Amino acid sequence: METLNFKTNIQCSRCVAAVTPFLNNIPSVAHIDGWNVDTDSADKILTVQTTDNRIGQEIQEAVKRAGYQAEPTTHL
Repeated sequence: METLNFKTNIQCSRCVAAVTPFLNNIPSVAHIDGWNVDTDSADKILTVQTTDNRIGQEIQEAVKRAGYQAEPTTHL
């Protein structure tokens, strides 16, 4: 299992609800606790558990389709 992290502009629980169907439709994202957004952090970090660490672009596009932004981050 790989962990990918993204800085986002996802601010609240309604924002999380808006991106949920888009992220849940990505097959290589783990289905149980597959992703989480820390809306309390300054960078609103989206953490994704995946079986394929090459899906970063797919995650960014899914978040964009939901109306938000996600940029990869390598440090936390």
